[in-house]
Amino acid sequence: MTRSALLVLADGRFPAGGHAHSGGAEAAVKAGRVHDAASLEAFCRGRLHTAGLTAAGLAAGAALGLDPHELDAAADARTPSPALRAAARRLGRQLMRAARATWPGPGLDALAAAFPRGAHQPVVLGVTARAAGLGPEDAAHCAAYEAVGGPATATVRLLGLDPYQATAVLARLAAEMDEVAARATAAAREGVDALPAASAPLLDITAEQHAAWPVRLFAS
Repeated sequence: MTRSALLVLADGRFPAGGHAHSGGAEAAVKAGRVHDAASLEAFCRGRLHTAGLTAAGLAAGAALGLDPHELDAAADARTPSPALRAAARRLGRQLMRAARATWPGPGLDALAAAFPRGAHQPVVLGVTARAAGLGPEDAAHCAAYEAVGGPATATVRLLGLDPYQATAVLARLAAEMDEVAARATAAAREGVDALPAASAPLLDITAEQHAAWPVRLFAS
């Protein structure tokens, strides 16, 4: 295992397509729920403990080597919004392309063959972590960070928010990210049926609304 591989995988410049997605922040900004650093922190905290926890569990399970078909089905069951399911598979396809170019191996090849239209992004993330020599905790940390890093970066672009303030939000959430990653990994060690299924109904509702917008900055 190499921590350098973890840095590569978690780097926002890794070409996995996340820069085109706001994690629900664009809809929250338009609705006025996110308008400054404090409201961004509240939004990210809520997302971390719901969608982030769920994604971290799926990623940890995939890194442990749990059945990817069962994990993908579990991801579908935990994603009631068709728009979010479609976005997760698009992100999964993009991550798969980047991962196979970076850490080629039979695990990623097998997953790509099994899901030609794309597996859910957290499942691909976990298999990618495994291919990179990383463990389930690493995969869970990546998923937890993505859950808040994406909205924070998007809000800088959407509101012109001071990037120092956005980064400070992430720093204040660091301990909670560690907690979420630890909870997700512990659950994944118990098997697919024990994976977190925390819900965020408002994210699901606004994702459907956002998908119908004729003009938008982000894909989701």
